[in-house]
Amino acid sequence: MHRRRRTALTVSAALLGAVPLLTACGGEAHPGTAAVVGGERIAVSSLQAQVKDVREAQNGSPQAEQLIQNTGRLPQAKLNSMILDRILERAAEDAGVEVSPKDLQTARKDAEKQAGGAELLKQLMLQQRGVAPGQINQALREDVLVTKLAAALGADLGTPEGQAKIVDSLAGTSKAIGVDVNPRYGAWDDRKIQLTGSKTPWITQVTEQDQAPAGA
Repeated sequence: MHRRRRTALTVSAALLGAVPLLTACGGEAHPGTAAVVGGERIAVSSLQAQVKDVREAQNGSPQAEQLIQNTGRLPQAKLNSMILDRILERAAEDAGVEVSPKDLQTARKDAEKQAGGAELLKQLMLQQRGVAPGQINQALREDVLVTKLAAALGADLGTPEGQAKIVDSLAGTSKAIGVDVNPRYGAWDDRKIQLTGSKTPWITQVTEQDQAPAGA
C-alpha cells in the first residue's frame, strides 16, 4: 500500500482584546492603525475588511451560530495572521525563498484534492482556520512559504527540533524588523511569534496520510 506522509504548517488564530490607539516605537501616535510591522502600517480598516469577509462567509454556513461563537475574538486572530504574514515574507526574502504562481496553483490543487473538492476546501478553511473563500490563496501561500523556508534552513518540520528552528528564525526576524501593536488588540511577543493572550500556539503541525484505495 502506498502512503504519502504530508506535514503542513498553518498560521493559527491568536486571541485577545481591549483599549485603543497605537504608539509606534518612535513615540508617534498612529490613529487608525492596528499594527506597524517593519515600518509598514496595517490599517484598522484592512483588518476590519478581513474580519467582515469571514463573518459574511460564516453567516452563510449552516453552522453559522457555532462558527461565530467559536471565533469571538476574530479581530485578534486575523491581526495575528496579518502580522505573521509580513514576518514570514521578510524571513523568506532574507533566505532567498519565494513562491511562484505555479507553486500556489499546485498548493491549491493539492489542498482541494485532500479536502475532497473545492467547495469542501472552502468549508474546511472556514471551520478550521477562520479563512474566508477569498483568503484561501493567501493562507496557502503562507503554508508554502513556511515549507520552503524550512527547506532552506535545513529544518525537518516533522520533528520538534525542526519546528523550533523555524520558530527561532521567525522570532529573529520579528525582533529585527520590529512589531508594534495597537494595545486594543494586545501586545506582540517576539519569542512566541504571536499576540499575547493567545490560547493556542501560532504553529500547528498537521500530519496527514494519503492512502491509495485498498488493493492498490
